[in-house]
Amino acid sequence: MSPRPYGRARRIRPSLRLAAATAVWGALLGVCVPPAQAVADRNPPSPTAADLRQELRELVDRPDGPPGVIAVLRDGDRTKVYRAGVADLESGRPPSATDHMRIASVAKAFSGAVALSLVDRGRLRLDATIGEVLPDQPVAWHEVTLRQLLNHTSGLPDYSASQEFLDIVSADPRHHFDSRRLLEFVAGEDLQFRPGSRYHYSNSDNIAVALMAEAATGRRYETLLRELVYRPLGLTATTLPQGYGLPEPFLHGYQIDPQEGPVDVSEAVSASGAWAAGGIVSTPEDLTAFIRGYAGGALISDRTRRQQFRFIPGALSQPPGPGRTEAGLALYRYTTRCGTVYGHTGNTPGYTQLAAATADGSRSLTFTITTQTSLTGNPELLARVRNVQEDFVCALLRG
Repeated sequence: MSPRPYGRARRIRPSLRLAAATAVWGALLGVCVPPAQAVADRNPPSPTAADLRQELRELVDRPDGPPGVIAVLRDGDRTKVYRAGVADLESGRPPSATDHMRIASVAKAFSGAVALSLVDRGRLRLDATIGEVLPDQPVAWHEVTLRQLLNHTSGLPDYSASQEFLDIVSADPRHHFDSRRLLEFVAGEDLQFRPGSRYHYSNSDNIAVALMAEAATGRRYETLLRELVYRPLGLTATTLPQGYGLPEPFLHGYQIDPQEGPVDVSEAVSASGAWAAGGIVSTPEDLTAFIRGYAGGALISDRTRRQQFRFIPGALSQPPGPGRTEAGLALYRYTTRCGTVYGHTGNTPGYTQLAAATADGSRSLTFTITTQTSLTGNPELLARVRNVQEDFVCALLRG
């Protein structure tokens, strides 16, 4: 059924380009905020399957809610798919676990998987510096280490905050960037703080991670993703595109105006301006396989994983996920009222994502809504989404 009575979505208009462009880079930038206290304070019983379905229906019935939502719970070989609303307001079909979608900053976990796999193979070191691996980058950045890039303590200025970058995206959201030159937008800037001294989420970090992986191997980042991540985990529907198009079938993403209705922004913005920081396209099915393998340690040795699982208290993913958050190396720990899962969140125009799993990878959750949420843009919706995510984590962990 249609989630709301306003029917078909409007196509993206030139007058909405600035809003869409601002939304994507505002989301990628993120804002450091305290976690919602209500998440820690409430302790209701674990939700039933009927409760979870009702919560999803209530999400899509909100005036500011997403047209569609899909959650995939997997416990061992058992998979349960929960969904509400539609994948596409034009056709009215329901969301599917094989629909393509933008995973936004969950792509940062993929760059972490590549980098840590190379650390295991001796091609990179966690304490290798930008100066050692990428000597052509600004001298002011040369002491930053791979470890600091992966846990967002590098101090690198965020290219997606530069006015020049924002002006280009505002003028043409589908502009094709040279992804390997994104850091040039902030090449004249110094570090924001001494490397390792504090946490600050930055899209530049994961661009630098991908460039270090390329420099260490002489292979393109896209090739490394295929060889080190997609193939070992059996991912067959995951890609890192350069353009704005999405493969069929896909979950349509929408920008929601409670008064005027939804605007389809699925293909409004080029992925080339996000690249390793947020450009990957996947499906709920593939993302489930990825997070089970990644959080479960299937791609790296125990020795490297012990380094990855050193967490920074209070360091939030963007957007914040369920419960209390701590940052590791390209992985976050989410401590909820029912237990702990590990993963990553993301948002971009049309999509908000969570992918998380237990430390052994045996249980996993992917949670996708087809609109963007952020604490600055729609704090009430984000708070509700986080609460629903926590209920799904409880259902996952308590069976």
